[in-house]
Amino acid sequence: MLRGSLTAAAALYASSGAAHGKVLETLLAASDPLAARAPHFTPKARRLLFIFLPGGVSHVDSFDPKPALAARDGEMIGENVLMAPRWTAQPRGESGIEVSDLFPHLANSVDELCIVRSCIAQHGNHYEAVLGMHTGSTSFVRPSIGSWVSHALGTENPNLPPFVVIAPHLPYAGEQVWGSDFLPACHQGVRIVPGNEPLPNLVPRNGAAAQQKELALLERLNARHNDLRAGDGELAARRRVWRTSVGMQQEAPDVFDVGAESDETLELYGLERGKDRGFAWQALVARRMLERGVRVVELIDVGAGGNWDAHSDMATHGRLAKNVDRATAGLLTDLERRGLLEDTLVVWTTEFGRTPHSDKNNGKGRGHHAAAFSSWFAGAGVRRGHVHGATDELGYKVVQDAARVHDLHATILHLLGLDHERLTYRHGGRDYRLTDVAGEVMRGLLA
Repeated sequence: MLRGSLTAAAALYASSGAAHGKVLETLLAASDPLAARAPHFTPKARRLLFIFLPGGVSHVDSFDPKPALAARDGEMIGENVLMAPRWTAQPRGESGIEVSDLFPHLANSVDELCIVRSCIAQHGNHYEAVLGMHTGSTSFVRPSIGSWVSHALGTENPNLPPFVVIAPHLPYAGEQVWGSDFLPACHQGVRIVPGNEPLPNLVPRNGAAAQQKELALLERLNARHNDLRAGDGELAARRRVWRTSVGMQQEAPDVFDVGAESDETLELYGLERGKDRGFAWQALVARRMLERGVRVVELIDVGAGGNWDAHSDMATHGRLAKNVDRATAGLLTDLERRGLLEDTLVVWTTEFGRTPHSDKNNGKGRGHHAAAFSSWFAGAGVRRGHVHGATDELGYKVVQDAARVHDLHATILHLLGLDHERLTYRHGGRDYRLTDVAGEVMRGLLA
């Protein structure tokens, strides 16, 4: 589809002439790749909000506090020196779940969260682990989870894409993390870049009237081409996608107009009026996308100041957490009070955790740790104020209810009403699926 922008969409679609309009609608009804479709079973969630913090967030400094690690600060474990958490943890909310002061606003929202403390990454390198978390594969490029959901369920708003990614900079593995690979290109994520032009070409370069004339000519040529080929379903589908592109010119500017929000709402997210960038802006635009029928929205916290890879000094976590904490908690609150959280699944994750010992024994930073990390779920179909799984007393390894990446994916699909073993696509002579040949639904976190 749009390769992240409307660059190729400025000359895509105009209203069908009377001679071809009915034919087009008939074809689209049969072959529209973006039409809303029924899930395999009645779902808890209708839409997905995926929040990704690249670089590796430390589980022992955030959602999986370890008193024993603090008590054994400086102790040698083999050739490594244990390092106490930098932030104090305490029981929060009515649930009494311990969360550290690294995320004070999210800590106050802990009764809305289902914290998964038993995640296991697929790889210990950033590139492969980020790719795996998004596609289920660390070795070969595969369709992203957002593309799979778009393919399975379509969109509820024909004027907006089914899958949107809001990212100021590219994460590890780049655009592959929201790519569609062998799925139809219309299912790849459309990237929104915070700033004064979130999407290029939202305003027709030569004016709306001139664009309509250009698009009308192209539509007539496409209709003629389609008639000569006895109803080419692929062409009809592409024409449908082009309609979405032009629909975005009409609807997307309103989505980005966060100035229409009240002062109280901006304060909730921690967003200054008139500011068009930063994670708070991303979070607020995500809510505006979700409420307008976008099926999948991903927020990626990749700023100019770097990511969560804290080899040299864990103090960087404090700065990065301050950037996302209030906005994320505000987004949860906003979704709840608007009645959206009851049918929206929110997933917060990273690619792996960080070592309980200091990196290279420098006493300040932590290394990559694929054997254990934390994520959390919230919203539709998820147990609230609940902890799923556990690691050992130091946070080195999972000791209860291991949650591998394929299990996370299987659970997300399940909550969206999709059986991960039935959601397949035939390519290269065999059926592929997001979870490959693995994955189990984590039923312990289901409400």
